[in-house]
Order: sequence, then structure tokens, then C-alpha cells
Amino acid sequence: MPHHTPLIATVVAGLGLAFVFGVLAQRLRLSPLVGYLVAGTLIGPFTPGYVADQGLAQQLAEIGVILLMFGVGLHFSLADLLAVRAVAIPGAVGQMAVATLLGMGLAAWLGWPLGAGLVFGLALSVASTVVLLRALRERRLLDTERGRIAVGWLIVEDLATVLALVLLPAVSGLLGGRAETPPAPEAGGLAAWLRPDGIAAALGWTLVKVAAFVGLMLLVGRRVIPWILHYTAHTGSRELFRLAVLAVALGVAFGSAELFGVSFALGAFFAGMVLAESPLSHQAAQETLPLRDAFAVLFFVSVGMLCDPTIVLREPGPLAATVLVIVLGKSVAALLIVRAFGHPLSTAITISASLAQIGEFSFILAGLGVGLGLLPEAGRDLILAGAILSILLNPLLFSALDRIAPRLSAREGRAPVPAAPAPPIRAATDLSDHAVLAGYGRVGSLIGAGLRARDIPFLVIEERAETVARLRAEGIEAFAGSAGEADLLRAANLPGARWLISAIPDPFEASSLIEAGRAARPDLTIIARAHSDAGVAHLQRYGADHIVLGEREVAREMVRRLDAEVPPDPDADAPGEPDGDAYERAGRAPP
Repeated sequence: MPHHTPLIATVVAGLGLAFVFGVLAQRLRLSPLVGYLVAGTLIGPFTPGYVADQGLAQQLAEIGVILLMFGVGLHFSLADLLAVRAVAIPGAVGQMAVATLLGMGLAAWLGWPLGAGLVFGLALSVASTVVLLRALRERRLLDTERGRIAVGWLIVEDLATVLALVLLPAVSGLLGGRAETPPAPEAGGLAAWLRPDGIAAALGWTLVKVAAFVGLMLLVGRRVIPWILHYTAHTGSRELFRLAVLAVALGVAFGSAELFGVSFALGAFFAGMVLAESPLSHQAAQETLPLRDAFAVLFFVSVGMLCDPTIVLREPGPLAATVLVIVLGKSVAALLIVRAFGHPLSTAITISASLAQIGEFSFILAGLGVGLGLLPEAGRDLILAGAILSILLNPLLFSALDRIAPRLSAREGRAPVPAAPAPPIRAATDLSDHAVLAGYGRVGSLIGAGLRARDIPFLVIEERAETVARLRAEGIEAFAGSAGEADLLRAANLPGARWLISAIPDPFEASSLIEAGRAARPDLTIIARAHSDAGVAHLQRYGADHIVLGEREVAREMVRRLDAEVPPDPDADAPGEPDGDAYERAGRAPP
């Protein structure tokens, strides 16, 4: 007799189909997100065949949002949040107001009452946490000024949405829906606001709870959370450390929601933010990355499950108008607001593109609106379909804006007196017989210092724009971008280079770089780093000449220092390990 396992079936069906259609989308040069959404639609209730448990899928997706926001908090300090408050707070409020008014106008055109228009407009005004962070992370913008403004903007939107979720039940009766608490017969006007169960009381109580949570995290959490992880790290167990990180992220998120009424996402964000001050924050981020990616995929699958594809045929006009409000109305409002605060056009374009979609909070608002009798079910269907279409269009919008941003910025900054045009960032280098160094983090910067000490000409490929700007200011040629980009590698003149040095910790990204280097010049000397035997074998298969394994180099240096005290017996056989160069020569698999 088969076991009834809806959780396992949902995970297997969701991840399995997401993988299949994600690979197919990648082959068709589309974003894998398209494949994930298609997978969710196929296992949803509106298509024939197997139907996954929708409730379980949404809960699994919520875990993904928690882990994602925890990771963002690890890279986003309170100082960063305060640094962008001048534009993030008024910008987010202003953009939400514009989008809400546009949504209310569309609702009025459809003949819906005021309450339905308000819920509909609010749902269209809130960007998706998962989509926005994924887009910024793919473009290596999270640690830039643009990324910090976008994330700060998102946090303000989330806070505003939390207030809306608390206040909607209190004002539902006034807006034409089902009242959660019956109003007093004589209460009206100001009295309705000031009575104990009125709107002012609900708003004040919400603000008190949010302030209490933030105060608790800043005063107590910033001491307790780092102490927990430091204590666990000193046990020497990586398993316990990983468990501690997950327990903190999920526990704080759940506790904040249960005790203070704060969303899971905001609770996890603050947990990560207070941990960011600890030296273990980088390791904590690495430990949550695999689960974060897996549950983020389930989020997109769960969104696909909510969509009824027939709405495209039933309501084409209202759906097109909804998508225009999300993609065009919000983007234009955000762009104008950011420009009004004096930020460059590139920053305004990035933020406007980031916010041109809706997601998880929109679904929650739509569900609450339907439950309170404010929003018709047709409104929820339009919100869900608009969310999916905006998520599908968002990567295309980013690509289009990426292409036009340089020209717009150049036009904006053109001086009245014609000047010689600045060379493009990726103009081909004049260097030859040089070294190409990919990655300029802790390892790459030490390699760069060694190259300079030996007077070896080199250029750097680095994804962090701030590091690239600093290197250029120091007179070092540097390109901003991913090491696997074809046009960037052409600009680095790999055929004329003598060495290719990969200081990239990710073996998959490094392998694409090594493969391109070997194809550009068969006799190019390629040196790479690895963290495991499997990584060594993987990079060897792609053509690396020399692979440095971190643990082996540490052991070699420790033995060398030991030899200075106690020379080895020349007649004794080395127990077990081959000579020290075995891991560094291509063509030899590690033991």
C-alpha cells in the first residue's frame, strides 16, 4: 500500500520539473525562472494531471524567503540601511502611492468599489523580495550603492505592507468589506479612529510591536546571536555550525512573526543584519547558500501553481493593463523619484528595473482582501497572472536597460564643449605577454601584490565595481564583470597572454574561464585554486595546468617549518602521500 506523503511528492515534483524546464529555458537562452514558473503551472490545480499540495508548496517557498532575507541581512549592515534612508524611505512611500493610485484607477475602470481598488493597488505596488534580490545578485550589484538603495527601498516597502496587513482588517468594514470588529453604533468620524478597537489603536499597537522587535534585536540580538555562532564554531563541528545558522535564521523569523507580528522576511533580515558584525558572517552566508537556492526555486514553483492560464484568454484587456501598471507605472515612478533625489541615471534605471515586478507580499494581500470580502476573486486572478508575467518580463527589462544605460548616462553627462570620448570599459587591452588575474578578493589581492613585486604586467577581472574602481585609481588595468563573459575575455587578450590565474573560489565559474582560456591559446599557462579533491579533478578536466589546493599548501608550509626544527630521515619512505607537486600537475588525478 503506497504511503501518503504529500510533502515528499510536492518537493520531488516541484524540484524535478523545475530542473527539467529550467535546463530547457537555459538552452533556449531564457531565464531559468521561466522554466520554474512553467513547472509550477503544470503541477497546479488549473492544468490536467498531477496536482501538488499548494499549501505545502507555499510554506516551503516561505522558508526560501526567510533564508534569502537572512543572507541579505548578512551583507547589509544597519549603517548601510541608514545611509540610504534619505532616498529609500520617501522613494518607497512615493512609488507605492503612485502604484496604488494607478491600481485604484484600473479598479474603478473595471467597476470595482473603493475597498477593492485600494487592496488591488497595494498589491501591485509591492515588489517581490526573491525576484529583486536574485536580479541584483546575478548582476553583482548587492554590495554596490545601487544595490543598497534597492534593498533599503524593498525593506521600507515590506514594512509598509506589514502595516497594511494589520490595518486592513480594522478598516474592512469602512471600506465595504466584512468588519472584523463591529463598530459602535454611535461611533463615527474621529471617534471611530480613537475608540479602543479603532484604526489609531491598531496602528499604534503595530508600531509598538515593530519598535519592540527592532529594539530587542539591536540591544539583545546583536549580543546573543553572534555569541551562539561563536560558541558553536569553537566546538569544531561544521555540522553544528550549519545547524546553528539555520536555527537562528528560522527561529528569529518565526519568533518575530508570532510574538511581534513582523513578517518572516523582516525577522530573518534583522537576524542576518545583527550577525553581519561578526567575523563569522561570511561563513554563515556560505552555509545557507545551497538551501537558499533550493527553496527559492520552490518559491517560483509555488507562484506558478497559483496561476490559471485561461485568464489570458478570458481577461486580455484588464490583464494587459495590470501588467502595464506593474512594469511601466512603477518603473517610471521609481526612476523619476530617484532622479529627483540627485542620483545618477544608472542608479535610477537599476532601481526602476528591480521594482518592476510583484511577488509574495502581493499574494498575501490578495488573499487577505478576498477573505475580508474587499477584493473580488477576479482581482486575485489578475494579481497572480500579473505577477507571473512581470517576473517573466523582468529579466528582459533588465537586459534592455543594461544596453541603453551607457548611452543614456553618456548623453546625460555630456559637457557643453565637445570632449574626447572616454574609452569604453571593455576596450581591448594593449598588454601582451601578461597575466590575466580573475578574482581580486583575499587570495587575488595577494597574488596581485606578488605580480607587482615581480614587475609582471597583469590585468584584473573582478565582479565588484568598487574594487575595479579602486584598482583603476591605483593604475592597474581592471575589467568589471563575470570572468566567463566572452566579450570581457576577448578584451583581456587571452591569445596574447602568458598566464591565466583563476583566484575564483567557485569551481563551476572557474571551469568556464579555464575552458575559454585553453580555447584561446593552447599553450597558455593556467593556474587555479581549489578547495577539495573533487574541485581539483573538475578543473583538471577543463584544462588547468597547475591547481593549488588550499589545505595541501597549509600542510606543506607546516611541514616545512617542522623540517627546520627536525630534518626528515632521507632513508624513510613518506607515509601515504605523493610528492608535493602531484596536485599541481595537469593530467594527474588526485589520490
